[in-house]
Amino acid sequence: MKRIAIQGIEGSFHDIAAHQSFENEEIQLICCSTFEQVFESIRQDPTVIGMAAIENTIAGSLLHNYELLRESGATIVGEHKLRIKHSFMCLPEDDWADIREVHSHPVALMQCREFLGRHEDLKVVEASDTAGAAAEIARGGLHGHAAIGSKHVAELYGLKVLEEGIETNKHNFTRFLVFCAPARANLLRNILATDKASIVFSLPHEEGSLSQVLSVLSFYKLNLTKIQSLPIIGREWEYLFYVDVQFKDYTRYTQGIDAIRPLTSDLKILGEYRHGKESI
Repeated sequence: MKRIAIQGIEGSFHDIAAHQSFENEEIQLICCSTFEQVFESIRQDPTVIGMAAIENTIAGSLLHNYELLRESGATIVGEHKLRIKHSFMCLPEDDWADIREVHSHPVALMQCREFLGRHEDLKVVEASDTAGAAAEIARGGLHGHAAIGSKHVAELYGLKVLEEGIETNKHNFTRFLVFCAPARANLLRNILATDKASIVFSLPHEEGSLSQVLSVLSFYKLNLTKIQSLPIIGREWEYLFYVDVQFKDYTRYTQGIDAIRPLTSDLKILGEYRHGKESI
């Protein structure tokens, strides 16, 4: 059995992503209130596997999770891309006329802006978790309250779905990373299937330093799929660059990494893994 640490509770999108990512395997969830606790779970028990959202096609990157990943020393061993579908749910005995307020995570509320715009009479209340908002309504018997979240959470907590597919953009995906203690990495990834890597580095504050690195990556046929810069605290106007690359030839990839090392500082490979396909 695999023990998977996630942020959120049962019925959350992290829960769904974990079960899809480890399909046909027996898993035990370790539900954490914060992403910090997810990484702490791995530190305390190296057999635990972590899973955390890293970016959404609408809301963008979860910048803090990049820092948590780098500082933890954990190794990325996989990714999962989950289609985010939101539903509007309430207690079984309630109906549209009874609903006075809606609760959900701020990102979920933002992703359903058009739906909420059609229901301006509803009081919008931010919650720490989509599934948590639904569970609170169910357990507290909160009449007149609705939650926005996965249809799965409604089934789990016995709520009634009043409307499905309320997200504004139907191409709404969240990318989750799977990571673990470095000692377990080779047990969880298939080196023969590896075709993607995540790296981080800093650059000298010189003209053209980033373009030089990108030119080298291009020469070695490494497809840049993501670049994210974050400021280095305490070093004004200096940045860390988090970069994802895909490749067809592992040898060419390693040659490319070796070629950019002299051009960078503090280069670290966060993980090498198989790219994740979009899960509908």
